[in-house]
Amino acid sequence: MSGIYVHIPFCQKKCRYCDFISFDNCSEESKEMYVENVVKEIQNTQIAQKIDTIYIGGGTPSNLKAEKIQKILQVIFQQFDVSKNAEITIEINPGTVNLQTLKGYQKAGINRLSIGLQATQNHLLEMLGRIHKYEEFEKVYQEARQIGFTNINVDLMLGLPSQSLEDVEESLKKVIALKPEHISIYSLILEEGTALEKLISSGKLKMPLEDLERKMYWNTKKILEQNGYEHYEISNFAKSGFASKHNLACWEQEEYVGFGVGAHSYVDNKRFSNTDKFEEYAKNIECNNFDQNRILQEKQNFEAQAKEYMMLGFRKLEGISISKFEQKFHIHPLFYFRFEISKLEEKGLIEVDLDKICLTKKGLDFANLVFEEFV
Repeated sequence: MSGIYVHIPFCQKKCRYCDFISFDNCSEESKEMYVENVVKEIQNTQIAQKIDTIYIGGGTPSNLKAEKIQKILQVIFQQFDVSKNAEITIEINPGTVNLQTLKGYQKAGINRLSIGLQATQNHLLEMLGRIHKYEEFEKVYQEARQIGFTNINVDLMLGLPSQSLEDVEESLKKVIALKPEHISIYSLILEEGTALEKLISSGKLKMPLEDLERKMYWNTKKILEQNGYEHYEISNFAKSGFASKHNLACWEQEEYVGFGVGAHSYVDNKRFSNTDKFEEYAKNIECNNFDQNRILQEKQNFEAQAKEYMMLGFRKLEGISISKFEQKFHIHPLFYFRFEISKLEEKGLIEVDLDKICLTKKGLDFANLVFEEFV
């Protein structure tokens, strides 16, 4: 299995919490040139395996005109062997799409939408620097349903400044009523240098206490499970059969290739990324110096690959399959990682049950301590 990730770095306005590689107030000419460069990068790449997932992320991919997305996908279909039933996802911001845009995505072959809502309260959206209101999200969602999209994810956030437990419950109630196939729940992480981090540091906003954030998380888990959503990964819930194939492939250490500025790839046990400098990326593509854009982050030896497999596997609620680990690495994980596993079991953070090693309830709250053992 192999996946493709395409990074679209444009935004109408950068959200206050965002530290992703993205640029706002870019001209249409810059966007046009960027698409042409991404197309050239795709055409200069060989992938032998069948492509099972394509994920277009950002930034705000919906900040590009639909025909530009169509062009990128058309070249991918021409260049690679894309599976007939491939999962093809695009991230969208409700403030940047309309009915015609959605129809354009359908025409391009997109079959999964990931809509960044974050909260249903407009005062929280404004505080986050989002460019949309809840009513715009609801309109876009209903239009997507009307034209036949049957696989929709909705993003929500927890642990926001001034967010209450009641706010979270209200957001869940409204989103669940719409019956999306997938819901992602992310706790806010304050990234250094972001506008929101500066507001917190200056005392103009306050983060909720950790106990409240954890209560939000566990209450969310309970509500979603009661409404038929399976908690299959730390931050993700899905109706049966609708877990994100692209994300699952990443957590199972499958290969993927990234295109665009700052995009990451994992091929032949190597992790590398494109330069995150917009002008440098463009110059290298235009001069046919494609390899100069790619920066090797890590060439994994056996130990590094095995450790990463464990760390990624612990993100899944089902944990790591002992038999799959043995099949992949030809060694038993309970022996190879006997010291780490014993230490984590003693702390009550993981448990071993027949063919799996997974996080306990306590481990879900302290997952970073588990991950640290395999870094």
